[in-house]
Amino acid sequence: MKRNIAIVLILILVALQFIHPKKNESTEILPSDITKVTAVPDDVLQVLKTACYDCHSNNTIYPWYNNIQPIAFWLQKHVNNGKEKLNFSEFGAYKPERKIKKLKEVVHEIEEGDMPLKSYTLIHRNAVLSDAQKQLVINWAKNAKF
Repeated sequence: MKRNIAIVLILILVALQFIHPKKNESTEILPSDITKVTAVPDDVLQVLKTACYDCHSNNTIYPWYNNIQPIAFWLQKHVNNGKEKLNFSEFGAYKPERKIKKLKEVVHEIEEGDMPLKSYTLIHRNAVLSDAQKQLVINWAKNAKF
């Protein structure tokens, strides 16, 4: 009986390898991109792209292990949740009060050490922000004009 269950589980895992969610990939910079609605200095943009854009934009750079199921499903759910909370690619489409609220949340999340997520920086070591990088993004977010 245990052997049959193990065989079924293995077959399910093998079958899952042929099913992949649609990837969040786009090279297009939309008119609603945050860089089109407010000034984003190059140094701030570099930090955002390195530490935030994989989950908070319309262009995720996927790691090799995204080709393994069920990891790809987990990653896609994570990206979808991140984009739902804040999407820098569609930031310009937000109402003015939502833009302000989202940038206040950026400040709060960085100050509290909640972003970038520990699970993300564990593998993406270049996304670990230095104190100077954190302050750079915080200062920008506090002073952004629309």
